[in-house]
Amino acid sequence: QAPIKATCEDMSCKTGFPEDVHSAVVSRSVHGGQPLLNVRFRSCDGNKKIHFGSSDPEDFRVGEDGVVYAGRSFQLSAEPTEFVVSAQDEDTQEEWQMRVKLTPEPAFTGPPAKDHKKIEDIVFPWRQYKHSSHLKRQKRDWVIPPINLPENSRGPFPQELVRIRSDRDKSLSLRYSVTGPGADQPPTGIFIINPISGQLSVTKPLDREQIASFHLRAHAVDVNGNQVENPIDIVINVIDMNDNRPEFLHQVWNGTVPEGSKPGTYVMTVTAIDADDPNALNGMLRYRILSQAPSSPSPNMFTINNETGDIITVAAGLDREKVQQYTLIIQATDMEGNPTYGLSNTATAVITVTDVNDNPPEFTAMTFYGEVPENRVDVIVANLTVTDKDQPHTPAWNAMYRITGGDPTGRFTILTDPNSNDGLITVVKPIDFETNRMFVLTVAAENQVPLAKGIQHPPQSTATVSITVIDVNESPYFVPNPKLVRQEEGLLAGSVLTTFTAQDPDRYMQQTSLRYSKLYDPANWLKIDPVNGQITTTAVLDRESTYVQNNMYNATFLATDNGIPPMSGTGTLQIYLLDINDNAPQVNPKEATTCETLQPNAINITAVDPDIDPNAGPFAFELPDTPPSIKRNWTIVRISGDHAQLSLRIRFLEAGIYDVPIVITDSGNPHASSTSVLKVKVCQCDINGDCTDVDRIVGAGLGTGAIIAILLCIIILLILVLMFVVWMKRRDKERQAKQLLIDPEDDVRDNILKYDEEGGGEEDQDYDLSQLQQPDTVEPDTIKPVGIRRLDERPIHAEPQYPVRSAAPHPGDIGDFINEGLKAADNDPTAPPYDSLLVFDYEGSGSTAGSLSSLNSSSSGGEQDYDYLNDWGPRFKKLADMYGGGDD
Repeated sequence: QAPIKATCEDMSCKTGFPEDVHSAVVSRSVHGGQPLLNVRFRSCDGNKKIHFGSSDPEDFRVGEDGVVYAGRSFQLSAEPTEFVVSAQDEDTQEEWQMRVKLTPEPAFTGPPAKDHKKIEDIVFPWRQYKHSSHLKRQKRDWVIPPINLPENSRGPFPQELVRIRSDRDKSLSLRYSVTGPGADQPPTGIFIINPISGQLSVTKPLDREQIASFHLRAHAVDVNGNQVENPIDIVINVIDMNDNRPEFLHQVWNGTVPEGSKPGTYVMTVTAIDADDPNALNGMLRYRILSQAPSSPSPNMFTINNETGDIITVAAGLDREKVQQYTLIIQATDMEGNPTYGLSNTATAVITVTDVNDNPPEFTAMTFYGEVPENRVDVIVANLTVTDKDQPHTPAWNAMYRITGGDPTGRFTILTDPNSNDGLITVVKPIDFETNRMFVLTVAAENQVPLAKGIQHPPQSTATVSITVIDVNESPYFVPNPKLVRQEEGLLAGSVLTTFTAQDPDRYMQQTSLRYSKLYDPANWLKIDPVNGQITTTAVLDRESTYVQNNMYNATFLATDNGIPPMSGTGTLQIYLLDINDNAPQVNPKEATTCETLQPNAINITAVDPDIDPNAGPFAFELPDTPPSIKRNWTIVRISGDHAQLSLRIRFLEAGIYDVPIVITDSGNPHASSTSVLKVKVCQCDINGDCTDVDRIVGAGLGTGAIIAILLCIIILLILVLMFVVWMKRRDKERQAKQLLIDPEDDVRDNILKYDEEGGGEEDQDYDLSQLQQPDTVEPDTIKPVGIRRLDERPIHAEPQYPVRSAAPHPGDIGDFINEGLKAADNDPTAPPYDSLLVFDYEGSGSTAGSLSSLNSSSSGGEQDYDYLNDWGPRFKKLADMYGGGDD
């Protein structure tokens, strides 16, 4: 704790430092920017501008308010440190100096005896008004040097620190108080002040790791609460004690180092931290290695920088194949590694030795063997195995194979199996047994990365591979393929065209001759002898055929051997057909139109010949001599080698369709000519030369095909009409056939009646159905007296009136009659709807038949013989009992 003195002892005013030498006690460890003390400079003229300086500005600097700060972090020596503080008037350049002596505080040995502790006073500073000869308190605050208080103090508490007072407490009753964090702000209650005496005390031990310093402000007021002094700032620094052990950032540190590394190779850095002041001995750490496992090849393979924690190698001999990992126990100690007073902690550093390519791959055998069938590709011939002591599945272990000899044509390649690291010899080009029966390859193996410096490939990295080729049955092949034959078209069927044979590459197999067959012949013009391969024609070769493209006809043939299994090969025969003059030219187009007058009447025609030069154009065009009307009416003129112009010779030709024969001759040797008929439509034309009566001409000029088509349509229509008539006749016959087909003598309708029939009995064959159709037309309604009315008469109440339907013709059958009536009712738009009120017991007014009870047979029952009912079976037994058997 540095003694701080701020008491004005002299009442006289003299500008300058109040003392020539100022002594202060500060902590041994000083960090940059730390306020150390406050130099007191007295200015009698408040308007002077004073500039402070230091004789050692690198270590100490003085602020404009007179506070001395540490320029950098350093440790004070045991001897007092001295420097000079100067003050200069900026206006008059007058300068004052004061020597400052800093003494490091002694080591803390515990709290001093209370009876011997001296409590310093902090007195509020003075100031002088400009127009007064009396001293007054200064307006600006003085910076009080900080109070240093050790952490973890054992008390007793409260522990007095300093007394704050004002020189006005002699004339006034004052009250003192402090504010700020640690007093009236969180954490509250750490510092308290006696309001009467101004005694500032701490109430409990402090912890620098929680709060390193406290900034308080002291106040002095009278009993009425009026401020009598300006507040002054008090800084309390908590002095660090060595109460925290170093802590490593990680308990286990992982690092790597390549095998074979030279001494001095950096491996990794371990770091520990100490919660104590890092600028003091309590927080200054030192590192060292306690142990190494395993201890081979040397117990001291690594060392550590005791200040930075960098681990480096110090010995050679790191070999991953022998030791893959080292474990180091690292210790960190504070107090600069002092084993007596420092606190320590340990961590583990795991160093993995990484692989480098210091072991080349070596073949497991000097010679490898394999075999491959001929003409096979993408097959594995042999497996090459190697050993490598480097770490598996790393570039230093992965093997690459290459063929160094024995394969000049590049028929083989070697692939690497990524899992087993084996070399797979694979065929990439077909091999012919008849040419090469065996290959002896020289192969070499190396890693993906080069070997480490100073390591060479041993002989074991090279091997020999012997590959045997197996003979297999190969497909025969035609020579040449394709085979080109030039032949004039028109070759007759049965002619020998050429011989197309194949060869069998299997010279060392016992096989018979080849057999030939036809595989593709689109026009079916050829055949091949199965034994000798002689090709003959089966039809005339025609260059103008659609199967010929660009004068070329292609056919494919098959040759098959008798090996096991049988193999076959194909060959293509190309026949280049030479043209002969076997086609006469034809006119194109076949139809044309011209006007009936002389001008304009030219028709352009073209000669078309399937043949090619010199059997085609130029062509000669002429008109035949017969009939004479052709040359009399027409004329033709050649305008080019392939084109001619046909025109009228006479001034007028009646409209119509004319067939004009034209003789066209080509330039072949010999010449070929033909007479082509050009159908010319002569029509009336307008001033523009367009036909105006084309429809009439076309209609008049229907061809034979059109007439035949029209006749066929008429015949088909007549046949359809005849079939419809026959169908109607058959339908009428079927309708008549529906009548009962029983003998009149056996007619029993007078005894067995359907309940829904209202026809007469056996004697009432001539009943009049008009009574059922329109009963109102037979007997008009008669008005009867009220109360005299039959139950079956028409009701008196009003009924809706409907139009009377016309009487239907008398049908031949009652069923047809009912059906016709039903259709008429369904199609009658005036008929009542289904949901209307209908009367079902009304059968017309005044029926001529009267009551049904009045129906009687025209003959008596006694005249009928009903004994035959007994012969009809049990169904008619009841009727037989009723009508047969005598009077009963």
